[in-house]
Amino acid sequence: MEEEENQTMVAEFIFTGFSNHPTTRMMLTGFFLVAYLVTLVGNGLIILLTVYDTHLHTPMYFFLSNLSFLDICYSTTTIPQALVNFSVDRPTISYARCSCQLLTSLYLGCTECLLLAVMAYDRYVAIANPLHYTLIMSKTERTNLALGSWTVAFLLTVVPVILMPSSVCGKNEIDHFACELSALMKLVCSDTSKSQIVMFITGSLSLLIPFSFILFSYMRIILTILQIRSVAGRSKAFSTCGSHLTVVTVFYSTVIFKYLKPQGKSFHRQDKIISVFYLVVTPMLNPLIYTLRNQEVIGALRKMTGRKGDS
Repeated sequence: MEEEENQTMVAEFIFTGFSNHPTTRMMLTGFFLVAYLVTLVGNGLIILLTVYDTHLHTPMYFFLSNLSFLDICYSTTTIPQALVNFSVDRPTISYARCSCQLLTSLYLGCTECLLLAVMAYDRYVAIANPLHYTLIMSKTERTNLALGSWTVAFLLTVVPVILMPSSVCGKNEIDHFACELSALMKLVCSDTSKSQIVMFITGSLSLLIPFSFILFSYMRIILTILQIRSVAGRSKAFSTCGSHLTVVTVFYSTVIFKYLKPQGKSFHRQDKIISVFYLVVTPMLNPLIYTLRNQEVIGALRKMTGRKGDS
């Protein structure tokens, strides 16, 4: 009876991640704000250019614009709330809002894992089967792959969390700057053994399998690139694939380390630092990595702004 009473008392959570470190909070506020602005402008620009320029109406840019839209949503789920948390000494959030942030962040994060795998498949088809690329990656096929990523992610994250609710009682302090599953699980007073198993299974399906598929795809891609006789063509292919691999490495390595290791009741400072990489850094890096050395995007930008490119 006492446990049930305590369970009903948790109406809000208190973020204690950096509450006792004003200097760190000030530095993170500046970094998060800059990262969020870069994420919004960079990813928004990619979406705008993809819609504006007909030369970018290709499968690669279709998936890239999906990734950009996803990154904008993913960052918006966490960063604005984190900025508010850094600005006050006792940041709080209601139980309902925290649950909403948790589910949305999980869903979007899982969707990104699957979408990155789809993009690896797209690059493999483009390099290994260039003559049949447009036929294989038709408008219907690319739409199905994108919708499939969003749908499967929902089934792997939101549905299991809803079907296996855990009771939070007693302590309501989250040692983090956001409502993350790994942080909230440490406040659960009910038995979490089944939840841990479900987390591992869904984590394996949404992380290990897509990551393994990406590595396999790029092994095949590298073998195909090495057979290209043209040095310029080989260099361009490596440049395109290298940018994708950079995003994949940063994102997957941090998320896998965070969610597939044994979850204890204590929360370490390194866990919060790792969270910054996949919640803040990766969405910011995506538009920079995919566009800085991409002549097609730069050309589209010059055309949109009325400037002629070098010919």
